[in-house]
Amino acid sequence: MKEVNKDVLIDAAHRLLFDMKDEEYDTLLHEFGAILHQLKLVGNIEGVDECTPMTFPFDVTITYLREDEPIKPLTQEEVLMNAQDVKDGQIKLPKVVG
Repeated sequence: MKEVNKDVLIDAAHRLLFDMKDEEYDTLLHEFGAILHQLKLVGNIEGVDECTPMTFPFDVTITYLREDEPIKPLTQEEVLMNAQDVKDGQIKLPKVVG
């Protein structure tokens, strides 16, 4: 694994088209150290390599969504009946750009 240092963070920030103050890079570097330490602890758990990685927190074989039912679409006349201002078969809207 590539060593994470301040130069690597600066390079990554420039590639992502943003920059930070030096103290922010130092804070981020410190946080990376804590994250890497925690990952080492997780890697040391007995049997962790035999576990199947979890890709979704819920059982995705069950669907909680309703079934879509076909509907009859509105005709143009029905849509235009609900509009406040109609011109040439289209809904007229107020100008939004000056």
